[in-house]
Amino acid sequence: MADRKLSRGGNVAVLGLGRFGGAVAEALLDLGYDVLGVDADPRIVQDWADRLTHVAEADSTDEDALRQLGIHEFERAVCGIGTNLETSVLTVLTLTEIGVPEIWAKATSVKHGKILSSVGADHVVFPETEMGERVAHLITGRMLDYIEFDDGFAIAKVRAPHGAAGRTLADLGLRTKWGVTVVGTKRPGEDFVYARPETAVPENAVLIVAGDTAKVEAYAAEN
Repeated sequence: MADRKLSRGGNVAVLGLGRFGGAVAEALLDLGYDVLGVDADPRIVQDWADRLTHVAEADSTDEDALRQLGIHEFERAVCGIGTNLETSVLTVLTLTEIGVPEIWAKATSVKHGKILSSVGADHVVFPETEMGERVAHLITGRMLDYIEFDDGFAIAKVRAPHGAAGRTLADLGLRTKWGVTVVGTKRPGEDFVYARPETAVPENAVLIVAGDTAKVEAYAAEN
């Protein structure tokens, strides 16, 4: 078990250190969180032993084992188990029963996600589906990046329209023409600039636009 204390951020338990759980654990560590990784496979535990704050070999569905690890005192827990549905559901149920305040869980299907929510998951994520949709938007449009929210709202990074350099955002009138809001502008190697009506679009800039998903997609497809 690694024993490396971090300076800020609270603590998070990640149960299941496969590709998804491992990536989440490593990213949390980089953000300054104290991470406890848990997996039933001793080979995986050994692989992560020197990479996370703490790592333990345990059955994530065993309430006594989780209590012994102190997971009931953690602010947040992530269930990264996806391939074994029974273990995934029982892990979330166990986390709920020991009183973890905030539970995140990976789901591999809509039905799986509904079950996880019903047994106590506060946040259910569908990494394969969400990434697939994101990549599809990047392939089929001129977007450089794309994030869609559940309520029909999207944010995209797109290249500035042809002939936009030097013109102000008010002059371009993208909200009037397309119904999208420019959040900011960014040039390679320079700081992000929050958008104002008088903001002039720099040469070779990208725009961060937000709005109704259909309108963002339509703007990106035509510009």
